Amino acid sequence: MAGSSFGRILNVTTWGESHGPAVGAVLDGFPAGMELCEQDIQKFLDRRRPGRSSISTPRKEDDKVEILSGIFDGKTTGTPISLLIRNTSAHSSDYDDLKECFRPGHADFGFYEKYGIRDYRGGGRSSGRETAARVAAGAIAQKFLGIMGVDIVAYTRSIGPIQIDRACFDRQLIYTTQTAMPDANADKQAVEFISKCMAEKDSTGGSIECVIKGLPAGIGDPVFDKLDARLAMALMSIGAVKDVSIGDGSLVETAKGSVNNDPFMINEDGVVTTKTNHCGGILGGISDGNDIVIGCSIKPTPSIFQEQDTVDEVWQERKLTIKGRHDPVIVPRAVVVVECMCALTILDSMMTGMSAKSDNILKFYKKIL
Repeated sequence: MAGSSFGRILNVTTWGESHGPAVGAVLDGFPAGMELCEQDIQKFLDRRRPGRSSISTPRKEDDKVEILSGIFDGKTTGTPISLLIRNTSAHSSDYDDLKECFRPGHADFGFYEKYGIRDYRGGGRSSGRETAARVAAGAIAQKFLGIMGVDIVAYTRSIGPIQIDRACFDRQLIYTTQTAMPDANADKQAVEFISKCMAEKDSTGGSIECVIKGLPAGIGDPVFDKLDARLAMALMSIGAVKDVSIGDGSLVETAKGSVNNDPFMINEDGVVTTKTNHCGGILGGISDGNDIVIGCSIKPTPSIFQEQDTVDEVWQERKLTIKGRHDPVIVPRAVVVVECMCALTILDSMMTGMSAKSDNILKFYKKIL
């Protein structure tokens, strides 16, 4: 299967299926010398782990990561870092009635048409469980970026009709509220709305926003490998994401140039910056030194417990009732996935950008030659 790898210099390949023995990732191209232990990764996986609240799937997975390679004496060696997360709570029998049916809202039909075979147990490679491997790899990128002073934080912006109030923003609430909302009042309203959806055997969608601070100007490329294009690709590769916006996003449709343009200025530190940030920190595919602001829309969980119409593998119309353990909303557990995919993209783009100027190469190798 093509398409399981992402990145240019820093490359991550994920593997495994939802109901297989394990899922995992191989992170290749990561530099040698950074201290790394499993706990550095585990704290990110714990944010994505299922079964932590009343509004997530009751599937109980410890999601304990094992580092199999790429570490010696507690430091990265520059060789591929192999990461393993065992599946310990797969109830494959929950999917026995779905062996021949295509679940509405899932990748079943397209997967079957492409390959002629599919893993009906939770969707196999198309399952949201694959994102655990992304988080494990992205946690390593997050640590390295933090050392360089680049801060990445994602949070739930909305669930259904409930929006956060930015005036009430509290970063610590992202890690303690059930919804990963940074607004306690919005979290309470969202939990009530989700509970209502669950009572109706339904699900809901929402949106996630990610802010990247401390990234210098000049990261990204001007044509096909634009930084915003690569970020959009990274987020759109997450199965539940249906829309990505940078900065003002779709609001530019009705804006005037006199308003949408971000006027340049020199700040009190003598650094070039802009008075506003409608562009979301990226101009012409290259970072401009402002905060990068990226948002994405998450679709409602397609596995709902209402009876639905479908067809089977011999093109017969059927009625389908899904069983098993499913999230009534994907958004809260997807927050850290968005964060980690942005981290992998940013670090890869920074490493690629090191060779953009001849002076950078000369300065480095003159120390050696």
